[in-house]
Amino acid sequence: MNENKHAKFRRLAKLRGERVLKELQLVGNLSNRNNYEYNEAEVRALFSAIEDELKLAKLGFLRSKKRGIKF
Repeated sequence: MNENKHAKFRRLAKLRGERVLKELQLVGNLSNRNNYEYNEAEVRALFSAIEDELKLAKLGFLRSKKRGIKF
């Protein structure tokens, strides 16, 4: 398969995005108190780590966008 960079991005973004969304749904399943026991600190730590990683991923896209600006 000879795909250009944009087509490759779109293909991988779809696959990886779907995988991330599925994993987040599975994390959401952990909120079921009938099956799991947890405390507020554990929930905060879990979502803090997820949010930090999301910010880093987003920052990578923002930085590459800024580098493309020429004066």
